[in-house]
Amino acid sequence: MKLRPRLISRIALFSALIYVLSYATSYLPNVSFVFFIVFAAGYLWGTQAGVLVGLLGMWLWSSFNPFGPAAIPLMAAQMIGAAAGGIVGALFRRRCNHAVDQITSLQLIAVSVLCTAVFYLPVNTVDAWLYQPFWPRFVGGLPWAAISLVSNAVIFPLLFGVVVRLYGREGNLE
Repeated sequence: MKLRPRLISRIALFSALIYVLSYATSYLPNVSFVFFIVFAAGYLWGTQAGVLVGLLGMWLWSSFNPFGPAAIPLMAAQMIGAAAGGIVGALFRRRCNHAVDQITSLQLIAVSVLCTAVFYLPVNTVDAWLYQPFWPRFVGGLPWAAISLVSNAVIFPLLFGVVVRLYGREGNLE
């Protein structure tokens, strides 16, 4: 895929949107639109764009977080975990009928679980490795991942109609 200026501007916009919405929801613990935005980028513009949005958006948030920047290994895990959501979005587009119905909503709940898992598995692993003891720290992170899982299970089906509309308007930018 060739990155044309129009697509580059959309990647930059979605990356900035990750930062802005993460800042806006920073006082709601683990309720985040990051997963959906990265998924939407992958759905709309393909794997490469989705991965770039995940990497850049999470780098922005991890570097310029109002609570302080993340440790470098943790930041790398966050960026990789977020980028994986772009791959999930691109794969989902291939299987989706671009409709908003009950079947798609159930599929979106499953996809939101997958996006949450591919983010929190490396993040919780690196966090537990850095801040020891490993197993208590890893298990202690699971309730926070569960909060994200529940919020994503609501966000994905709720906002997917907007992505379908954008998909119809965008045409093929790949």
